[in-house]
Amino acid sequence: MRRYFYTLLYKYISIFLPSSGSFFEYIPPDCISGEDIKKKFRKKINMEAIDDIENLPDNFSHLLLNGIIHYERDLNRFFEKIYKKSSSESRIIITYYSSLWKPLINFATFIGIRKKTPEKNWISPNDIKNILFLENFETVFDDSKVLFPLYIPFLSNFFNRYIAPLPLIRHLNLMHILIARPLKERFNKKPSVSIVIPARNEEKNIEEAVLRIPKMGDDDEIIFVEGHSKDNTWEEIKRVKEKYKELNIIIAQQDGKGKGDAVRKGFSLATKDIFMILDADLTVPPEDLPLFYRAITENKGELVMGSRLVYPMEERAMRFCNMIGNKFFAGAFSFILNQRFKDTLCGTKVLTKEQYNLIMRERGYFGDFDPFGDFDIIFGAVRMGLKVREIPIRYRERKYGDTNINRWRDGAILLKMSLYAARKMKFV
Repeated sequence: MRRYFYTLLYKYISIFLPSSGSFFEYIPPDCISGEDIKKKFRKKINMEAIDDIENLPDNFSHLLLNGIIHYERDLNRFFEKIYKKSSSESRIIITYYSSLWKPLINFATFIGIRKKTPEKNWISPNDIKNILFLENFETVFDDSKVLFPLYIPFLSNFFNRYIAPLPLIRHLNLMHILIARPLKERFNKKPSVSIVIPARNEEKNIEEAVLRIPKMGDDDEIIFVEGHSKDNTWEEIKRVKEKYKELNIIIAQQDGKGKGDAVRKGFSLATKDIFMILDADLTVPPEDLPLFYRAITENKGELVMGSRLVYPMEERAMRFCNMIGNKFFAGAFSFILNQRFKDTLCGTKVLTKEQYNLIMRERGYFGDFDPFGDFDIIFGAVRMGLKVREIPIRYRERKYGDTNINRWRDGAILLKMSLYAARKMKFV
């Protein structure tokens, strides 16, 4: 039982660990921790075991607390010590048993199929989140796993992979997996921004974008990436750059196709602390960008996205079928990624340069077939334990040109990506 259970548990934990970092697992001296599967897991990912929180290095990357909250007598003081060792980028992965399973776990211990352990605390999800909040941590991910902890061929895999994640069932699962981040200052000084504007057939919107983007940092830059336009977008971009020499405008033409390729090209040229995506159609008002800037600089979120589905939008801003598609994918992503999303398809997304680079280093986990760029960022942010925050914006009608979106073809691609993400994050 123990070997199957811990193999399963560490497989889930591995989802949230990047390919490199400083990984630690806290194992108190009085905690039973000699199972071979645990040692093999730590060796595989270069995770170091520590038996005293005081030995935790400053600014660590990830700390695993596997069932430890059941043993600690004073959790507030315990998390206070961890907070002092952490940075704004540190992540705490916490696993703990559901209180619903306490009678069965006690029975398993009594009949000898589970080792006797000195558990003291049986804490509810709300209790642990409250304690974390009191010690300046924010919960960024919380899910439950393992409906069938015993190994029976086929049956165990079927229940744990396909039945346990279902909404009405997940409350019955044995284990909770929670990721928390410390709430600490991210910037020592006022940061500047790199605003990437992918532009394809947007000739009449280029100068207006430049004129309407507010100043946020002391040395902001605007990066236009032109995408094989059929009109004079590229010529207009060059004209605007020459006309507004006092502004820091960078221009480039993308090498491949799709918005995702253009965004990655733009961010490869970006030099500032905060990265922003602004669609050249200006359906999201550039004047709203300071809202995103403030959320990032005040550490209200680590991936800040626009949400078009809160305020009333202009009459022809979004077609009915697009509206239905947006609501469907918001619901699908909320289920798959276990975070609430109102609007996953809004093009305006903001994050720090450091977080973007982390997501791109781990991009291969979800494959390389996102032509939009939005989903690489969303999937990667959730997997890396980043706090996703949505900001309501008033969505405007396009004033020039036609949309570059093919709702049926692109919708099929989005569905394929959603199913793939479900296999990698939910039905594991």
